[in-house]
Amino acid sequence: VMELRPNFGVGIVTALARIEGRSVGIIANNPRHLGGAIDADAADKAARFMQLCGAHHLALVSLCDTPGFMVGPEAEKNATVRHFSRMFLAGANLGTPVLAVVLRKSYGLGAMAMVGGSMKAPLFAAAWPSGEFGGMGLEGAVRLGYRRELDQITDPEQRSARYLELVAQLYEKGKALSAAAAFEIDDVIDPAETRTRLSRALGAVKDSGRFERQHRYVDSW
Repeated sequence: VMELRPNFGVGIVTALARIEGRSVGIIANNPRHLGGAIDADAADKAARFMQLCGAHHLALVSLCDTPGFMVGPEAEKNATVRHFSRMFLAGANLGTPVLAVVLRKSYGLGAMAMVGGSMKAPLFAAAWPSGEFGGMGLEGAVRLGYRRELDQITDPEQRSARYLELVAQLYEKGKALSAAAAFEIDDVIDPAETRTRLSRALGAVKDSGRFERQHRYVDSW
């Protein structure tokens, strides 16, 4: 493994590596920085690395553990939407296969950007048993989606109990096994089997010649 640009956009780890002799590019979220959330610099770093993998016909292995993109007034000072969109453009036009493994969090548009735009986009999409899926952070989803119901509960203890109940329901629905049962991902795998499963998928790519020429597109600016 050789990490690239370790001191820039530290919310994303980018590296060149070999898996059982096959060269790949690896992107991974760094949960030690902003809890794994993707900020503007991390988005630029990831998009540039995707373009690098496409130019050199390297399959991209994505290790996803993110609550999504950074949002809010402070983040918007850096024109975050413009930077974030680079990941979607690069991923959608990537001419090489994506192999995705959800390690833990897979929330919102940030998670979709990590896997090429959709969980249906990767050649292989799996999760560890610790995987969590959702359209956004589940606590925030409950506060927004059930705000009217919670506001109508006048007793603070009952309101808190109902809030925790709703959050627990979303966590149950968002478990990796639930996502696999609904065919959102291909499989839930033992972490110890990750290398083997990735190697098998890479072998299928090599045998079937599924590398395609990278498309032309205009970068966001």
